[in-house]
Formats: sequence, structure tokens, C-alpha cells
Amino acid sequence: MKNRCTWPGNDELYVTYHDNEWGVPIYDDHKIFEFLILETFQAGLSWITILRKRDNFRKAFDNFDFYKIAGYDEPKLDELINNAGIIRNKLKIKAAVTNAQAYLKVIEEFGSFSTYIWGFTGGKPIINQFKTLSEIPAKTELSDQISKDLKKRGFKFVGSTVVYAHMQATGMVNDHVTDCYRHKECQQIN
Repeated sequence: MKNRCTWPGNDELYVTYHDNEWGVPIYDDHKIFEFLILETFQAGLSWITILRKRDNFRKAFDNFDFYKIAGYDEPKLDELINNAGIIRNKLKIKAAVTNAQAYLKVIEEFGSFSTYIWGFTGGKPIINQFKTLSEIPAKTELSDQISKDLKKRGFKFVGSTVVYAHMQATGMVNDHVTDCYRHKECQQIN
């Protein structure tokens, strides 16, 4: 049996996410946007709740096509608010549109969102050496800095804790505990 972080427990979906996605460096704008939107919907909820609704989010939000989402109109917003398969928080749904619009502006300025966001870490993951789950922070000075910059650029629901969770999910930081088999594997992916 593989030694892994304890947070996924025995939940099959959580374990699969941990083993295949969490902490893997992502440089693709489309995938980064998916995680950004999912993280903003997760604010105040558990990540497993979002994972269980992920396919519904993909269908509801045009597979996270930020070009399409940036142009959502009121009828589309009403459709989303009435979609029981996703988190039906009106403010978060509207924020997805605002964030898609801000995302496009960042792409216009930097050539890609990836170039912008990875610029905060010099293009490489930060490899942490946490031995226990309790050592892993909910936010850092860097996530504070990124959050502040995103907000300045018009993004919503991107507090420091949300940003740090996004950094973990997209491999900007490797927060697998050191005795987890994925700690070393995620370092080798970059």
C-alpha cells in the first residue's frame, strides 16, 4: 500500500484526485481557469463537495471556456442559478463571469494567464517539506500578494486562502507531506 497524505481518507474520488491531480504543476490556461473557478466556488465549502459536482460544473460552464463565460448574459446566469447540479450561489456565479473577463485581460497583457500566475514563483513550483498535515498553512505571504494583485485586476472570491488552495491544486506549491509517495513524484513532473 502506498503512503499518502491523510486528507483524502478512504474516499475513492478524493484519493484519485490526490493521486493524479493535486500538486501537479499545471501551465495550461484552460486547466488553470477550471481550478480557479472551482476554488472560488469552494470558498466556505469542502473541496470534496466541489469534486463531486465537478462534472456538473463542466457541463454548466461550457467546459470552463473562459471566452464563452466572459460573455454570459442574464438568461444564462438565471439558468446557472437554477441548476441544482452546481453550487447555486448568485454572487459566485456572477463572479465566474467577472473572473473570466479579468482572465482575458491578463492573457491580453501577459500572453497567457500561466505566464502571469507562474511569474510569482519564477515559473517553478515551491517544494515544501512539511512532515504533517498540521504544518501546512491555509495561506502564506505569497498567497496574500497574489490575492491582492488578482483583486486589483478585478477578480472576485480570490482571498488569500482560496489563492493558496489554488496554488496547491495547480502545483505552484508542492504541499504533499514528505512521506507521501506523491511528494517526490510531483517534483519530477516539472
